Amino acid sequence: ASSIFIQVFKLCLYVLLQIEAQGNLCRDGLGTCEDCDQKCKTKHGPSSESSCDRSVGVALCTCFYQCTPPTPPSAPTRPTCNSGTTLCTEQCSDSCCDTNCAQSHDGGHGICNSIGNTRLCLCEYPC
Repeated sequence: ASSIFIQVFKLCLYVLLQIEAQGNLCRDGLGTCEDCDQKCKTKHGPSSESSCDRSVGVALCTCFYQCTPPTPPSAPTRPTCNSGTTLCTEQCSDSCCDTNCAQSHDGGHGICNSIGNTRLCLCEYPC
């Protein structure tokens, strides 16, 4: 009986080392050992491995699985600046305004906007 225990222990150790070698190893206590492997694989996927610990008197199921890496924080958005220094005309309408803004301001876009009787080329760009 002790040789079976040693073989099971070695197998568990091998599996855990394989999971750990692939990245972060996480563990999740799943209660008693009844249907331990099924509970583990259902909750954490087919690559997860279960283990029953009987050292505390009650057989407790622990599931070992590959942790997902934390999501890196998103880059802070840069504030947007606006300018409106040129006029839109029949010769220079929306596409011309957009091109002029892109050439004047890195990452800039422009649209023609009517303010009263005046059509102004409004540029929006990262500050």
